[in-house]
Amino acid sequence: MSRLPAKRVSCSSLYSRPADFRDPVASISPAGREEKRSGELAPIGETFAVFGIHLQKSELELIMAVQKVLRMGHPTLLHVAEPVMAFDTPALHSLIRNMFDTMAALDGAGLAAPQIGVSRRVIIFGVENNPRYPDAELVPTTVLINPVTTSLDEVMDDDWEGCLSVPGMRGMVPRYRRIRYTGFDQHGERIERIAEGFHARVVQHERDHLDGILYPQRIKDMTQFGFIEELFPEEGKKVLPLES
Repeated sequence: MSRLPAKRVSCSSLYSRPADFRDPVASISPAGREEKRSGELAPIGETFAVFGIHLQKSELELIMAVQKVLRMGHPTLLHVAEPVMAFDTPALHSLIRNMFDTMAALDGAGLAAPQIGVSRRVIIFGVENNPRYPDAELVPTTVLINPVTTSLDEVMDDDWEGCLSVPGMRGMVPRYRRIRYTGFDQHGERIERIAEGFHARVVQHERDHLDGILYPQRIKDMTQFGFIEELFPEEGKKVLPLES
């Protein structure tokens, strides 16, 4: 994801809070009573039930606000993330809102929940059309939960990628040119699309995060992996490539 800058995407219009919204993350404590309603945070001992899965207190705190992106070497980035079991819940919307805010703040093209410390199978991505960069490929702004990707043929392309969890570096990564991806949005509605080119690359990159894979693990030729300033001494200071 290294070709062009991503236009800053704000999620305020997508995930604005109603006036009577009560954030379940901010309003619960381990000593509180267990909630029965689907989507509420239910403290059980030292863990909390979120998305139908028990979270440790440290994980709960990570979905309370926009987070610093975890960097390569953090153990959470190496784990296989767990599926989301409940959709259209306050906790899930809070997580997604924070992911969009984080992605926008860092001008990313995509983000996976494990990158902000929440080991759940949630990814977001999107690159809007920008008249300053007419050659940029449009990628629809998408929330994709429990994604499944399938290659449509054996054709692969090599291209440069970057990652918010591997800051300041780029690598040449082979990816399938055409894929089908399926999953669900935050409301539980099924998504199924065919993507190719840069769109397909972004989805495959984010999908890898959910299985504990970072893009350097996909690189075939390590001579094509390094710091931006070393690989692109002329362009590195002028262009901020897409990252996710």
